[in-house]
Formats: sequence, C-alpha cells, structure tokens
Amino acid sequence: MSAHTVIRRELWTLTPDREPDAEPLTFAMECAVCDQRSVIGEDVTEAQDWALRHAGRNPSHHSYRELITRPWRTWMGAG
Repeated sequence: MSAHTVIRRELWTLTPDREPDAEPLTFAMECAVCDQRSVIGEDVTEAQDWALRHAGRNPSHHSYRELITRPWRTWMGAG
C-alpha cells in the first residue's frame, strides 16, 4: 500500500464571531514608552481611562497602543 495526498480546493469564509457563545470583544491600552498595560476588559472606556491616568502620572508618556481582541470564526463555503 502507498501513501497518497488528496488536495481539494474549498472556499472558506472568515468573519467576526457574533454567535451567542462567542468570546467577548476585549480592549486594553499599552503605553508605547514603558510598555505598561491596562487590565484587559470588555469596556473600552476603562482602558482609555487607564491611559489618561497613566499619562497624568507620567507626563512624558504621550504614545499609546489600543489592543483589541476580536473573536473570529471560519466555515467552509461562501458567506
């Protein structure tokens, strides 16, 4: 018996996961100067408030990164 490979081209769809059981969309802010980071949470305003407090405590820290975790899902076939 010999091994063989079957390759089949399929069309896949990729979309944000909005199913009821999907993981939540989460946010955090990270200081681009010192790499300190807010807690990760579902409310973007909490992350933004952290950045403002951090800037107030560190007046030379002006640059921040928004870190978003968005769940995605795939399935075979066109959307």
